[in-house]
Amino acid sequence: MPATARVLTSTEKFEGEGVTLHAFVARPEGLKPRPAVVVIQEWWGVNDHIKDIAQRLAKQDYIAIAPDLYSRQGHAVTKDANEAAKLMQNLQSQHALKDLNATTRYLKSLPIVDQQKIVTVGFCMGGTFALMMATHNSDICAAAAFYGQVPPTDSLKYLVAPLLYLHGDDDNWITKAESARLEQGMKQYGRPGEVVNYAGCGHAFFNDTRPEAYRPKEAQDAWQRTLAFFDAHTR
Repeated sequence: MPATARVLTSTEKFEGEGVTLHAFVARPEGLKPRPAVVVIQEWWGVNDHIKDIAQRLAKQDYIAIAPDLYSRQGHAVTKDANEAAKLMQNLQSQHALKDLNATTRYLKSLPIVDQQKIVTVGFCMGGTFALMMATHNSDICAAAAFYGQVPPTDSLKYLVAPLLYLHGDDDNWITKAESARLEQGMKQYGRPGEVVNYAGCGHAFFNDTRPEAYRPKEAQDAWQRTLAFFDAHTR
């Protein structure tokens, strides 16, 4: 898709189950219905990197929303790995899934969103939840997960959306054996998806704010694959 000239951004609030959720929204100018992307944060929170990803997607003519999964923890954003680890540890998976489900319901309530064309992308912790969404939320029609934790193999029989999984071979958190297990599980249950492994890349290779981890060539390839994957399921 051609890049959109102007992107509008805002912070929105909407009701979840027992919580008022905050979310960063980036969208193209105009009111015609468009596909939407749920952008799921890393353990750092909805920081500038996640907001930048949302704006990149808006430039590709998507409505992009990054719900704050730390809305129950005071909307925290941190650069400290120890604090991020505590925040992630305190985030209950059932709450995160409820909040992500509330996010897709919110998107479906907006006249500028094409209700049948909602996808998701997540990174690290967010990649884990993107994988979980793909087995739980029938509102989404495709899911891209960057180096997220692979769910139990038998849960893959419940995949409701095609999956793109992007992973670095040298990832010490999510091993190559895990990405292979995901690929084999999708084949075993006949579920559509693709696993892409990048040689020489570790965890967070897509994050251009972390020079020790960022790999520009592979990150660009992963981004183009993600856009092509979403276009195939929404255009």
